[in-house]
Amino acid sequence: MKINQLLQDIVATEFDLTVEGLCLNSNAVQSGDVFIALQGEHDHGIDYANQAINQGCVAILVDSQDVVCTIPTIRIDNLKAHLASLAHTFYPQAREVDVIGVTGTNGKTSVTHFISQLLDQLGIKNGLIGTLGISHNSQTSSQTTPDIITLYRALQEYTQNNINTVVLEVSSHALAQERIQGLNITQAVFTNFSQDHLDYHQTLQRYKSEKLKLFQQDSVQSIVVNQDDESHPDFEQAGKNKVVSRYSIQDFDDIKTTNNGFIAQLDGFVFEVPFLGEFNLLNILAAYQTLKARQLTSMQLIPLLHKLSPPLGRMHKINHRLAWVDYAHTPDAIEKSIITLQTHYPEHKIRVIFGCGGDRDRTKRAVMGKIVSKLASTIILTDDNPRSEDPRSIINDILNGIDDSYEVDIIQDRVLAIETGVTTLKENECLLIAGKGHESQQYYQNKTLAMNDIDIANNA
Repeated sequence: MKINQLLQDIVATEFDLTVEGLCLNSNAVQSGDVFIALQGEHDHGIDYANQAINQGCVAILVDSQDVVCTIPTIRIDNLKAHLASLAHTFYPQAREVDVIGVTGTNGKTSVTHFISQLLDQLGIKNGLIGTLGISHNSQTSSQTTPDIITLYRALQEYTQNNINTVVLEVSSHALAQERIQGLNITQAVFTNFSQDHLDYHQTLQRYKSEKLKLFQQDSVQSIVVNQDDESHPDFEQAGKNKVVSRYSIQDFDDIKTTNNGFIAQLDGFVFEVPFLGEFNLLNILAAYQTLKARQLTSMQLIPLLHKLSPPLGRMHKINHRLAWVDYAHTPDAIEKSIITLQTHYPEHKIRVIFGCGGDRDRTKRAVMGKIVSKLASTIILTDDNPRSEDPRSIINDILNGIDDSYEVDIIQDRVLAIETGVTTLKENECLLIAGKGHESQQYYQNKTLAMNDIDIANNA
């Protein structure tokens, strides 16, 4: 596409060049791309112009700055407001994709993976976009939901591979920043709602209001809600005049807990769930009801449920020890993870290794400290991703929620903390390593470390 075609409804340009793609992230620029330089939270995209140029971008769009570069640079006032138009103009087929959007404080990744796995088993080609990346090209992102340009680009690439159904994790940040604007989201799924991201949204009500936007999309035809969550009426109201499907743990006729998972009975079928957590039974139900709402039957779906597997870093069992790595990084999630181990191993004590992320919701730190100290027998506090904050001040915030009489071990080096937790684990103990799950890096102010909890624990 010629650049004047791309910009014809936005700004006039005399440049004559061909555009191969659009990109907001200088790290991801490919040859022939136009780099869109926006003001970010901490710096401006134009600061990375040279990197984008070195990687082959042919032009730069910039918002309200006079810039001199070695390639064509086009100034567009209020550039951010034109992102959806630019994305749709260059990636028009993205809007043809049937998108299933899943939102909630916890469980988004598991539910999207379960839906995708079931579609795969049914022979229905599909794509998956979320916390663990974009399934067809192994692209990863620091965001649960990619920026709008990356999202449109990925969806168009799916159509070119004859994939017309995509399962998408939708974060509150994505909704607040209009990253899903214009997409053909036909189903909206609600998992649960609890405290998180108050550093960004300030209040729980604002956080919920952003989540509700998914259910208010004109393209949404049906919604699926967790009836066991007390916020479900708000999400049903947001999706009024749309077809509603509900799920509840009461949908199971019977549940028997085992050391490895559950034996469950649903709609006359008995099957094994080979992983832990009652919350995962709800995640399975969310996927099941989502696909039933798409006219698939119990007879088609239930015989496939025992083949499901949790995504990387979600109650991931460590070899040779009663130890698990989990992404739980909210008060609700870490509470459920500990209760899960208590349920499956009622005779065992629970040891927990965790920290909290820097530059994120500070109010949840003491809350998490209080919850874990009430439920766990022993705690090792360690660094999570401190980012720009003093790691010790984060730990002190967690300690504010723990009674002084509770003995806490503090090992800030996360590798050493995990190695200590694993190698000193007693026969009557279970270990939960919480917070980072699948993540392969740890972020400090002036350094990034290669680190994966699963590998460290297995090696230990």
